Amino acid sequence: MAWSRERMSVGSRRASPRARLPQRVFLLSPANCNGKRAQLLFREDAAFDLARRIRSSAGAPLGEVFSFVSGLYFRGKLTYASSFASTLDHARIITPGDGLERTGTAVRLDDLARYAAVSIDAAESRYRLPLVRDCRRLARGLSPDDEVVLLGSIATPKYLAILEPIFGDRLRVPRDFIGRGDMSRGALLLRAVRAASELEYISARALRAEPADPLP
Repeated sequence: MAWSRERMSVGSRRASPRARLPQRVFLLSPANCNGKRAQLLFREDAAFDLARRIRSSAGAPLGEVFSFVSGLYFRGKLTYASSFASTLDHARIITPGDGLERTGTAVRLDDLARYAAVSIDAAESRYRLPLVRDCRRLARGLSPDDEVVLLGSIATPKYLAILEPIFGDRLRVPRDFIGRGDMSRGALLLRAVRAASELEYISARALRAEPADPLP
């Protein structure tokens, strides 16, 4: 698919001022809410800034919380999506139990506890059903030329088995994710941002002919 700043109308040398540019929506896989860094937020004596904010009534932005919980990998995904998405609304986070959320959605400690209780598994209805609901809603607002880019694991069905039936050929993944583990992906995404060079994407369906990455 050719992407450009202008889409030329058929039989015309000028772009229509009303022509709609194709859009990319980035879907970021969630952080592990049961990991060691997440446990730091659950400690009653935690006094660092994010721990205080996530306990307050205002909460803290989901993207920031997951970046702390996950470290390099999620920080890479969030930085990349924020850099290459056309608007903030075109970066959504897959959550355990709440479907798709915007990166700036405020979450509190009880939200993090709910996430920790839900398995990221396509067979887990508490995870799958809200995600299916929100992905279908998102798909209804897309044009045929739009793409949905998954920034997450491509080795297991926990994302692709849910997303591909909904988005079909519009679902894309970074080619360079194949064969890489989480930390390597995070570093790759940050390098792409520093170079101001967006990665190449391939159809998720093409993965059936590619070797899978080794890590979930």
